[in-house]
Amino acid sequence: MAIDELKQQIPLLDYLQAHDWQQARPISFGRLLGLCPLHADHKPSFLVDPNKNLFYCYGCGRGGDVIRFAELYHQVRFPQAVALLHQWRGLPPLLHEAAGFYRMQLHRHSEAVAYLYQRGVRSPELIEHMRIGYAPGGCLRGWLTQFGYPLQTLRQAGLVTGSGYDTYTHRVVFPLEGNLYGRSLSAAAPPHRFLPGAKGGLYSWEQARQYPEIILVEGLFDYAALWQAGFHNVTCSMGTHLNVHQHRQLCDRMRTVYLAFDADTNGSGQQAEQSLACRLKQQGMNVRRVLLPDGHDPNSFFVEGGGDARQFQVLLEAALP
Repeated sequence: MAIDELKQQIPLLDYLQAHDWQQARPISFGRLLGLCPLHADHKPSFLVDPNKNLFYCYGCGRGGDVIRFAELYHQVRFPQAVALLHQWRGLPPLLHEAAGFYRMQLHRHSEAVAYLYQRGVRSPELIEHMRIGYAPGGCLRGWLTQFGYPLQTLRQAGLVTGSGYDTYTHRVVFPLEGNLYGRSLSAAAPPHRFLPGAKGGLYSWEQARQYPEIILVEGLFDYAALWQAGFHNVTCSMGTHLNVHQHRQLCDRMRTVYLAFDADTNGSGQQAEQSLACRLKQQGMNVRRVLLPDGHDPNSFFVEGGGDARQFQVLLEAALP
């Protein structure tokens, strides 16, 4: 019964459109046809019946309801697909409230502002653009429960621990697509933390996708440094591994992609960059690898290396195919 209710509450078409599916044309009986998001489709073969909440692809032969689509699209099993759909249905308003609370806290805590300044985030326009906030800890739960969110809902979302404490403490917080990323101010805590669930698509993709040339970086502070320097054609994968959603976004049309991953001393960033470059080239992308100075990432290039926009432009022009 709960599964049937979930499928009724999440129209398949809404879920598809939220994951960048665009119909090619309407056909008979209110049905829609478009490119299949489950494989490399070159002509519309993906049929959606909004009235029945079902899909079928004539190209790869797969079909079903919204849960089956979530299984195939995110490459997870049935229980994980159900959990992702529950999260997708319920998190947006809750995360919006949480992110708004964290934004209010940022300028009330000098340690958070000082940390951002240390990481090169100094522009008010950048802070507003990225909607950066701060989680001091110990007060989010009270804020959200006064708006009627049950404690169990906060636990399920991962905002509150099983013991009832705020999950994010002393962390600078960045809102994502269906998630929140928290970067610890303390060296004693793990530096990176996401809420349970998918990390979402490429960061600020709706803005970046408009450009014929895109710079892809690993981290949000890398993104911040480039955006602040005037490179607004930048996006971020939040790690060296692109999920299925991010890969499809990057390959939604032919474009030039500049890969500006970390120049790690152990070579891991460079290896990930080369692997991704090969995959993107197979999809027909024009790929260029930006060679940063050894030991630097885009953020440290500006903050610690003394680089500026002109010098980074030189690196772009010298990028390797």
